[in-house]
Amino acid sequence: MRWVLYPVAALTALVTLGLATLAAISILAWPNLPSLEVLTDYRPRVPLRIYTADGHLISEFGEERRSVVKIEDVPAILKHAILAAEDERFYEHPGIDPIGIARAALANLTSGGRGQGASTITMQVARNFFLSREKTYNRKLYEILLALKIERNLSKDQILE
Repeated sequence: MRWVLYPVAALTALVTLGLATLAAISILAWPNLPSLEVLTDYRPRVPLRIYTADGHLISEFGEERRSVVKIEDVPAILKHAILAAEDERFYEHPGIDPIGIARAALANLTSGGRGQGASTITMQVARNFFLSREKTYNRKLYEILLALKIERNLSKDQILE
């Protein structure tokens, strides 16, 4: 019966060591995270707009064709559709979604690949504003830490906006 305890103790020790290492890396990385000023003072590049003499838009030129919209001005049905497609537990988690991570991990294990992602909207904001698209564990760790920092400093509606 004792022989059963050795693998359990070894697994417990490995998990504890892994969590302690992850915590230490997170503590060391936290001070190096970028400022969130780029999010709080976001100004998209406005395209050059050409109008007729009577004020009708003829064309737009530029890399980005977007404008900032206040979250209050977004129709509720559109907001619900975005949340349903991207992050249905957005208002319930602190920037990372353990349930989503477990779901994606299980799906990826059973399918033998990396078919499902577990990024929340906050993690997507962190990646799109601060990080590259490379798929490394280091980038994923920074994405998680940035998501937690964003959630600590901005409201959910500010993140969606």
